[in-house]
Amino acid sequence: MARMKFGAFLAPHHPIGENPTLMFQRDLDFVAHLDRLGFDEFWCGEHHSSGWETIASPEMFLAAAGQRTERIRLGTGVVSLPYHHPFNVAQRIVQLDHMTNGRVLFGTGPGALPSDARTFGIDQVLLRDRQDEALGVIIRLMKGERFSYDCDWFKLNDTQLQLLPVQEDMPMAAASSISPSGMQLAGKYGMGVLSIASNSTDGLQALPIQWSFAEESAKKHGKTVDRRNWRVLVSFHLAESAKEAEAEAVDGLFWWHNEYRARVLAQTGAVPVADKWELLAQTNGARGSNVGAAVIGTPDDMVKMIRRLQELTGGFGVVLGFAHDWAKPEAMRRSWDLFARYVIPEVNGTTRNLHASAEWLVANRQELVAGRAAAIMNKVQGNAVAEAAMAVTLREMQQAAQGGGFRPGIVPTAEDVKKASG
Repeated sequence: MARMKFGAFLAPHHPIGENPTLMFQRDLDFVAHLDRLGFDEFWCGEHHSSGWETIASPEMFLAAAGQRTERIRLGTGVVSLPYHHPFNVAQRIVQLDHMTNGRVLFGTGPGALPSDARTFGIDQVLLRDRQDEALGVIIRLMKGERFSYDCDWFKLNDTQLQLLPVQEDMPMAAASSISPSGMQLAGKYGMGVLSIASNSTDGLQALPIQWSFAEESAKKHGKTVDRRNWRVLVSFHLAESAKEAEAEAVDGLFWWHNEYRARVLAQTGAVPVADKWELLAQTNGARGSNVGAAVIGTPDDMVKMIRRLQELTGGFGVVLGFAHDWAKPEAMRRSWDLFARYVIPEVNGTTRNLHASAEWLVANRQELVAGRAAAIMNKVQGNAVAEAAMAVTLREMQQAAQGGGFRPGIVPTAEDVKKASG
């Protein structure tokens, strides 16, 4: 496949206790940092309960992020369509596209938290059908159509958007977890996919067959889907050594898993683990031959995981790192720095020719040194002192060409000159 793209997915999952005002500011700083590092995409979600996930309006957050960034694309990950009138969603996304100069990625979902659906008084059985219905209406509105629509949960009367998006073809993606419904919806509308459960063991196990659901649905509805628009979520914490990464992340991972996933969310398969190092070993795929739920290790470990994921899935286009609070803010920032400095160029091959250039010089150094020596001696002939001094330098150059330790800039001593002249 072509070069991959890279981004971040911020649910967010912030432990309760920190000043929420400062938390929003830290998250905005994080987006700006990703923009400076050259990441391609940033996504944030919509949640209305649980305490940990505090962004209720991804559009509002992304509007602020758009003012602090220049090039990174900004995605709603996701707008829970059953909770909104589709016309209002369409208007907000179009306005956001203008406010960010055409950088919006429109991600939708049925709503992830049962507590959110209960808050709005919506039967969870209805969520996926309502997402589908709303999405069909929003797509028509963004194409500029004027139409009426009447169903059991919203109504449009001769309605048309005043503004159209900056982007002629707004990039869209459907959230997908373990069930085939998200992939099938993406296929129905020819959209991209956000595989948001791929940072769990169950989600990883479901990945190999997921894309086939999108392809089958696309064929059924006369659409096409492209693996380059498939975004796979990964969890990681990187440091210069595996030992350092594990020490930095073990306590935060332990609290996140036991307190949030197991106790508050009561996620399927998330059971409390009493020993923090045992939990880290269960979670960490950095050392195993199989893909683990996370990489807590080095950039090299991360590269291996991404390549294994590509083999496992048959190929996808975008890696989204899951933004979490497993480590202190300074360590988390270094982790994303290391990802940008070493993982992205290695996966995309942007340093391949630099390595090749260095190795070519190593392979041809004797020939190159000999040619350089001949050129230098040609210029100093007739000057005894210069010839003697250069003889010392050339001798060291020859030693370097044969594996010695030539150090450029070392001035020969008078004794060196005398020996060379003798």
